[in-house]
Amino acid sequence: MGRVPRAFDEIRGADTTGGVRPEFAALGTWLGETPEPELRRRQQAAEATFRQLGITFAVYGDGDAAERIIPFDIVPRVFLADEWARLSAGLEQRVLAINAFLDDIYGDRRILAEEVLPPGLIFGNPQFRAEIAGIRPPHGVWAHICGIDLVRTGPGDFFVLEDNARTPSGVSYMLENREAMLRLCPELFREMRVAHVDSYPDMLLATMRSVAPARAPANPVCVVLTPGHYNSAYYEHSFLADSMGIELVEAADLMVDDDIVWMRTIAGPVRVDVIYRRIDDDYLDPIVFRPESMLGVPGLIAAYAAGNVAIINAPGNGIADDKAIYSYMPEIVRFYSGGEAKLPNVETYRCREPDALAYTLEHLAELVVKLVDGSGGYGMLVGPTATRAEIDAFRAALVAEPERYIAQPTLALSTVPTLVEEGIAPRHVDFRPFVLTGAAGVQVVPGGLTRVALKSGSLVVNSSQGGGTKDSFVLLDNGDAVEVGG
Repeated sequence: MGRVPRAFDEIRGADTTGGVRPEFAALGTWLGETPEPELRRRQQAAEATFRQLGITFAVYGDGDAAERIIPFDIVPRVFLADEWARLSAGLEQRVLAINAFLDDIYGDRRILAEEVLPPGLIFGNPQFRAEIAGIRPPHGVWAHICGIDLVRTGPGDFFVLEDNARTPSGVSYMLENREAMLRLCPELFREMRVAHVDSYPDMLLATMRSVAPARAPANPVCVVLTPGHYNSAYYEHSFLADSMGIELVEAADLMVDDDIVWMRTIAGPVRVDVIYRRIDDDYLDPIVFRPESMLGVPGLIAAYAAGNVAIINAPGNGIADDKAIYSYMPEIVRFYSGGEAKLPNVETYRCREPDALAYTLEHLAELVVKLVDGSGGYGMLVGPTATRAEIDAFRAALVAEPERYIAQPTLALSTVPTLVEEGIAPRHVDFRPFVLTGAAGVQVVPGGLTRVALKSGSLVVNSSQGGGTKDSFVLLDNGDAVEVGG
């Protein structure tokens, strides 16, 4: 097996045996002065609240069908103001490029005409929806809500791990984690200037209203479309609808008549202007996509094509999530922005290319290999921690279908102090900030979802693979609004 490089600790710096970096003195003092039993009591109180609220997820295909909570860690992850300013600029540039890319490939296809991307990568991709070609969403916005997964390897070294422009999840955990920290650790907020995140539902609703069709009233009717309570993210669907004060609907609650979407209510049909859908493209409209779908609304795409409803995120966005497309994001950003990407990609080998495949097969024990359309930590190999049998199985899969995989070097993901069974110990983390794009432009939420690999040495942070979450503090050094503990 290979070896994972030594990690950078975000609180202690490169020398993990030394003290806390000066910028994090307040957090270091808090950790040093709060007894471990008290930290555990607070952490358990937070998890008990999450369980009572029903903040759970399901693991598909798991023999144990019980809903689980995602483990919560009481030690926050902290971003300095200058770090956040650089991240925000890079996130805005990337999301603008993603929107321009989607608008182009479903429209004029300049990026193909100028041979920046090979056409086969688009037209041979199952996430490309030919049914959407030629349709322009209201106000030209495709990716209204993006979750851009980032990893860190050094003091100023951040990399984009993947883009999520379909139905990115996790924002409810960001909000509930903050609520728990405000309640259980108010002293931290008195010592540190932390940016607000609780305005996210208002920001999201404003984004939705801003992209309503031109003929919509001044107060457009917005809804959240869920596949139902059996979906693993159902808590988040209901949480967001409730937080925004709008209706949570299922397919049976909607109907399309004369290319207009209506919501069934006890007072009669109500016209719908904006739909935040949490249903994958395949199931969104049985007339256009999978005919057997019971989760979608017949005629929805016709109403969308007629300009009578906005769908958030737009159908067809999955092509921007594809990991083979991800490997071209530096070129995509350069093509649409005219500049170099402010947030670089992780170096990526496209296994569809013979040289990249040969290198990957030769170095499987050192690489991370992923399905181009995979998610949730499934369908991936972490070479340095894999068994010989796992490596051999992936080798066979790669040889059989190389176009389905990409490979990346095993990065030394940064670590953050985490309360685990043996006490406070460093654990690897990644980060999903949320970026909203409406008719007025791009907004980066000053926070996000930090996911933590709770197993010692593990690089897999996904909740389905045993990972947990932390609150993410963005520190401010100016007069902006801050969170204040009670």
